[in-house]
Amino acid sequence: MKIYVMRHGQTDWNIERKIQGRTDIELNETGKQQAKQAQKEIEKYNIDVILCSPLKRTKETARIVSEGKNIEIIYRDELLERNFGDLEGKSPFKEPLFANDEFYNYTKNIEMKNVETVRELCDRVWGLLDEIEKTYPDKNVLLVTHGGTGRVIKAYFDGIPEDGIIHSACLENAQIKEFQKRSN
Repeated sequence: MKIYVMRHGQTDWNIERKIQGRTDIELNETGKQQAKQAQKEIEKYNIDVILCSPLKRTKETARIVSEGKNIEIIYRDELLERNFGDLEGKSPFKEPLFANDEFYNYTKNIEMKNVETVRELCDRVWGLLDEIEKTYPDKNVLLVTHGGTGRVIKAYFDGIPEDGIIHSACLENAQIKEFQKRSN
């Protein structure tokens, strides 16, 4: 089994550097073109199934990359972006916790009003990854998701660093990264 993780294509809020979270933003024209480019790339991965966040930006990305292919798309709430509550629509550069990644510190698990904690995010996403390993043991699975969710997927496979901070998965818009099944 191989798991491929893809971040959605670009949105206007990506350009404006706004925190999107659960705000249901559509792809812009660049994002649609990025997804079309990724469509060519995923041909070499022999994807059997796509699991996708149910937000517009991910659904459209999944639809574009699977066009002309007989790949089932299954929408899963577990792949939703982190709920940023009152921070959605704001600039991460004006939020001190984002400056040093403390907002993604698993050890500290900072709680803020209306914001999903990093451990809640991890529990949600990691539970799905455990399920995928059991449900699709011999399949190539593409997860179409978000930047914050990509962070915790990377931590699932690579582990949490000693400093407790779940560092960025470094997924650009419409970028695909491969992960191998964990050894138990």
